[in-house]
Amino acid sequence: MKAWIPLTLAFALCTAAHSQSTCTYPAAPVTPPDGATATKEQMIAANKDYGRYNTEMNAYLDCLKGELDAAAPKDPSKLSADEKKKADDKQKILVQKSNAAVDELQAAVGRFNEQLKIYKAKLQKP
Repeated sequence: MKAWIPLTLAFALCTAAHSQSTCTYPAAPVTPPDGATATKEQMIAANKDYGRYNTEMNAYLDCLKGELDAAAPKDPSKLSADEKKKADDKQKILVQKSNAAVDELQAAVGRFNEQLKIYKAKLQKP
């Protein structure tokens, strides 16, 4: 019976380590096409790629939110000072990851939107 305890503990630690790294940061699209010279097909392809990136980044942010919720102690009053510091540090890291991901998403989509605006202005010229 005692042999099961180390095996159960090892399984629990492996599962916990695996659950902490389930959020996969999506690959950002390459630089958007130059709106002044891009073809319609290039802009449509870029739009799809940025749409994919937006969807994947939102899934990543949802995953981080789940990790943040899971990292919140159920009853912080029962934690030692060291445990509380570790929990606070983990939450800070997850918030920083989330904020950085949002910043990157906004910057990438902003770059595409700039080129899309240039592309549409090019189409308006007679």
